[in-house]
Amino acid sequence: MDKENKEEYKKFFSEVYRHSLAHILAKSVMEIFGKENVQIAIGPQIADGLYYDFILPRTLTNEDFKTIEDKMHEIIKRRENWNVKELSREEALKEFADQKFKVELITDLPEGEKITVYYTGDDFEDLCRGPHVSNSQELMNVAFKVKSVSGAYWRGDEHRDQLQRIYVYAFENKQALSEHLKLIKEAMERDHKKLGPQLDLFMFDETAPGMPYWLPRGWRLYNALLDYWRSIHDIHGYQEISAPVINNKQLWVTSGHWGHYRNNMFLVPGFELDENGKRVYDDESNSTYAAKPMNCPNSINVYRRKLNSYKELPIRISQVDVIHRKEKSGELNGLFRVQEFRQDDAHLFVTEDQIASEIKDIMDIATEIYNTFGLTYRVELSTRPDDYMGDIEVWNNAEKALKDILDKTYGEGNYEINEGDGAFYGPKIDLQMKDCLGREWQMGTIQLDFQLPLNFDLKYVADDGSFKRPVMIHRAIFGSLERFIGILIENFKGLFPFWLSPFQVGIVPIMPEHNEYAKEVLETLRAAGIRAEADFSDHNMKAKIKDFHNNRDPFIVVLGNKEAENKTVAITARGNKKLNDVPLDEFIKMCQKLNKEHSLELFE
Repeated sequence: MDKENKEEYKKFFSEVYRHSLAHILAKSVMEIFGKENVQIAIGPQIADGLYYDFILPRTLTNEDFKTIEDKMHEIIKRRENWNVKELSREEALKEFADQKFKVELITDLPEGEKITVYYTGDDFEDLCRGPHVSNSQELMNVAFKVKSVSGAYWRGDEHRDQLQRIYVYAFENKQALSEHLKLIKEAMERDHKKLGPQLDLFMFDETAPGMPYWLPRGWRLYNALLDYWRSIHDIHGYQEISAPVINNKQLWVTSGHWGHYRNNMFLVPGFELDENGKRVYDDESNSTYAAKPMNCPNSINVYRRKLNSYKELPIRISQVDVIHRKEKSGELNGLFRVQEFRQDDAHLFVTEDQIASEIKDIMDIATEIYNTFGLTYRVELSTRPDDYMGDIEVWNNAEKALKDILDKTYGEGNYEINEGDGAFYGPKIDLQMKDCLGREWQMGTIQLDFQLPLNFDLKYVADDGSFKRPVMIHRAIFGSLERFIGILIENFKGLFPFWLSPFQVGIVPIMPEHNEYAKEVLETLRAAGIRAEADFSDHNMKAKIKDFHNNRDPFIVVLGNKEAENKTVAITARGNKKLNDVPLDEFIKMCQKLNKEHSLELFE
């Protein structure tokens, strides 16, 4: 089967077989608990199977999973026919009168919307657009397994009903399901939400949902990543700034974020005093402030602090300040989806004839950085969204400019066009990165913006003395550093490259009399820019080595009489490769080389 046919079958399997299996799941649960005791909500297909949301008479446990699976198999073996019927709104409301979520969905449908109901056998019906199988026997060879049950809010609103969501894996055969389960097991072993706290990298606290605490080891890793990022951007002529975390509402009104992004912003409402001197808060007050969800208006303020000449362009301003974006509680996911994070932002102010060269340079930076981590990416062009801001002709010009650049760089047709997914102020190039588990992440982004320079009336002095408006390029390579680090934790399974590891060398003095030489080695390594830690406790040598092994330090050096006398170290490298009688100065050179080359391996 060629690639195109595989994609078509994959789409068919998801839209028809997985979707139909969701109805089988709902019917099974109703038969187990009694139709009158179950409220069904929605049950879509997803990337590796399906889920369905319910209100049930009791909380499900893992012991229920086999019962549900057995009932699903039983229903499929009945070889029941599936029929579809179009109903009027009144008929549909009557049909689902005892199912409040279906009633709400029907009521919310636009006037004149086609309403279809699918019947599985004689005793189950569901409101659905389809498509579905014509008979349950078509699902006989589909391999499925109940994955989990979790809480979910109706329509994602924490103020609405809390439901039980049953997830089911579903694949075309047992082998495909087995392979997926192996992948899931691998993913669980790599899960950054487990490894991060285990390695003492970060933590969360209920007092600040979705806002990570970076612990000492994690913060060392974070800064190693930033040091690498800064070293590259220094070479490419970027100037790093830091700016306020909160700004007055008026800045966000001018930028357009107030109109397009307000619901995702943390606000500090302004207030007026009433006749009793009591504060009356109002989000619309001109004294309202907001925690910044993006850095671009801050960069604009820095650009317009003075009048710039064409000779100074391009001006490349980078920043990694903390930003905040308000998310629904159910959407938070470790470091992958947070409410506070740092983004490796940069905003470039360029002339129109500098656009192509600057975007090519950005792509070169992205390629260099991703290659360092052994990551690959593909390119998407995202075009004008429905809620776009500004003149449509400006948008057309911006989209054409990006298409021309991508055609020249990658060849026409060698990138994907994602219609309607651009930012509200301009089209963008997104870099979709693939991790070790085959998942894709939208990481880097390059956004061409003719609109914000217009909103803020930005200027530069052209070579003929006239005032012209610069073009603004928004770009990030890591995107959210928190999410990128989460991906790295899972990619490397916590076994980070030497140059990125929180501590690079763990020092083990065998006996207390070896502590003095261990302190000398520790100080020498640190002076050479190598992150080293030592265990001077009374624990025995094996316990000390085990601790450093659990911390996943790349090198563990053991120091005894011979090492102290000869000024050498005995090295156990990650993976248990051992090197004895290595002169300390040679070991330092080895470590410095690994740091300089940003190598993924400890040895060539």
